Amino acid sequence: RDVANVLADHELRLGLEYDGPKTSWTSARYPFLHSMAEMKDLIAEINRANVGLLLDSWHWYTAHATLDDLKRLDNRLVVQVHINDAPAGVPVDEQRDNVRDLPGATGVIDLAGFLAALAGMGYDGPVTPEPFRADLRQSPPAAVARQVGSALAKVWHAARLAV
Repeated sequence: RDVANVLADHELRLGLEYDGPKTSWTSARYPFLHSMAEMKDLIAEINRANVGLLLDSWHWYTAHATLDDLKRLDNRLVVQVHINDAPAGVPVDEQRDNVRDLPGATGVIDLAGFLAALAGMGYDGPVTPEPFRADLRQSPPAAVARQVGSALAKVWHAARLAV
């Protein structure tokens, strides 16, 4: 709440992210908030208008959330969005947080539905790709930008068709 107050003095918002993968929250002595509902409860407890969700498609997927969960959100609650995809062939409860693919690369995460739900709520904030791949870290920045840009163009197109 104190951080939110300082940020509010500068007209800034704070987005809080829950940690969806079961492999993450079950491996720690004290599990962190790992669902949208739990994070919404914390945000309600903080009770500051400038605090909301950093909504990540990966955490949404690994927390077993649904498109209906997204459709019940209010645009004012979503501060920022991260999008990525999950490796194919790995059960949801065995996904590892640091292994993510480009948006739409595998189709495991329903990004068209995810983005269409955001559009339906009138979301107007940033959407940031967040793949965690070694080959991207080792590639020239311009090549990565082209690859990520191409991936984003495909998921935006699919989302427009889903609306």
